[in-house]
Amino acid sequence: MGEKILPEYGWFQETSSLETVSEVGCCGCRSLQDSCSSGTEFSRREFLGVAGVLGAVGVGAAARGLFAEQAAAAAFPPLRAQPIKKPLRVQPVFNCHPYQRKPQTSWRTTGAIIDEAEIQQEEAHIRAELAELAKKADFGLEMLPLVRVETVEQAQAASQGDFDVMLIYAARRNVPVLEALARPERWNLMFVRHKSGPLYYMYIGAHVHYLRKRRDFFAEPAMTIHDVVVDDYEELLWRLRALYGLKNTLGKKFVCVGGPAGWGADGAEAPKIATKNWKFDYVTVSYDDLGKRIEAAFKDPKRLQTCQLMAQQYIRQPDVRLEIPEESVVRAFVLNEIFLDLLEESKTDAIAINLCMTTIMPVSGTTACLPLTLLNDAGLLAFCESDFVAIPAGVLMRYIGDRPAFLCNPSWPHQAVLTVSHCTAPRRMDGRHLEPVRLLTHYESDFGAATKVEMRKGQPVTVVNADFQGRRWLGFQARILDSPFYPICRTQLDLAIQGNWQRLLEEIRGFHWILVYGEYLREAGYAVRKAGLDWVTIS
Repeated sequence: MGEKILPEYGWFQETSSLETVSEVGCCGCRSLQDSCSSGTEFSRREFLGVAGVLGAVGVGAAARGLFAEQAAAAAFPPLRAQPIKKPLRVQPVFNCHPYQRKPQTSWRTTGAIIDEAEIQQEEAHIRAELAELAKKADFGLEMLPLVRVETVEQAQAASQGDFDVMLIYAARRNVPVLEALARPERWNLMFVRHKSGPLYYMYIGAHVHYLRKRRDFFAEPAMTIHDVVVDDYEELLWRLRALYGLKNTLGKKFVCVGGPAGWGADGAEAPKIATKNWKFDYVTVSYDDLGKRIEAAFKDPKRLQTCQLMAQQYIRQPDVRLEIPEESVVRAFVLNEIFLDLLEESKTDAIAINLCMTTIMPVSGTTACLPLTLLNDAGLLAFCESDFVAIPAGVLMRYIGDRPAFLCNPSWPHQAVLTVSHCTAPRRMDGRHLEPVRLLTHYESDFGAATKVEMRKGQPVTVVNADFQGRRWLGFQARILDSPFYPICRTQLDLAIQGNWQRLLEEIRGFHWILVYGEYLREAGYAVRKAGLDWVTIS
């Protein structure tokens, strides 16, 4: 098996029987021993292949002649736009203090930790547990050193740090200290012990003393019942994963080709709603600008040569089935490089394409479908239709699961089954491995290059449906039954709904859905509520 090939591009298998880049001469020969003696000339076979495709896409004879004379080596450029992932910074705090025995008085409250030696033992215990938690985290997690807090003044000082989450180990009943630690403008979690160590008082008192302030209603603005964890570090970990996803979603900058938009009669305000709810920022690129960039790209022999070689490498990989002219794939790689230019210039990793089923075709001579697949597989965020009704859910789920999100059209739920589809879908759906793909035309236009990704049968998935108003999201679990080939958008999945499918019919809002591999309903619901939206699940 070959070594890893350009993993940063995302569209190479991690291992492949193909030649690696280091094994390929500039002419495309199998090895350096087989290549041209100078290492800079094309073989006749490779030149004819490149020249033929370049001729088909409109490069003139002079440019083709340049390759015939002596072309420069076409090493693939580094992927200029890199995924942006900000780690979640957590400040753990241990709220405890030693007791002094006082005869004939209640000198201690409920809880197992009494003296300084026991406090230090528990601090060591917490540090060891946090170190193990950090090792298990499959997302960016930065755990700051544990701080002991006994007084309100110490709590106020601890709350001033540069971090995202205050994690309180609440061993004592000291509500003023807890209120000083957990500020409403920040995310806060509380960990209490029942059986995992010495019993904490707030295992008994968190609900009545802290959250309800000894009343019959919740009165604490900084924390809810969903923020308290008893004993279980897995429960803590998934909440931190949700907050990591939320942190990376908030403030996301998008390059919007054709401008930001929203699907449907009620989607016109979606970009404004996404800015309000998620603090999104937009950089608009006009189609006039895109057209000029495409024209310049097709006049650049070196860039065309690179895209030709990349397209050939992509087509030759295992599990890639070409059912369209190779020229369409080359054009898609040219458009992909232009999208990368836009991302690099805007210093972001997210792009959305408006009017992707109409305007982009005559401008680019292809469709955006395959380029969006390539970008998603490289760990970036790329969405068709510029639908900012659904895109916030796509961003959140991409970060929660550390894997691409499939924006798709739904169908009619019936007998616990429904179909979802779209003409662009990521292949690296589990974040690691590439699924098999058929390269077809975009369905409605029968033009360009689109992907029919053959996703895994039996794979559990999470589906999220955002509403037009930006007020409520719906989520459910499902399992992939089949990857059929109906006369609809190319990537298609028949799903088995896990939950009350009749209720699903009543609760659907908006239009586009977001689908990711894995089971992330808990994280999604937790993050959505933290963002101030309502959450409904039928699973």
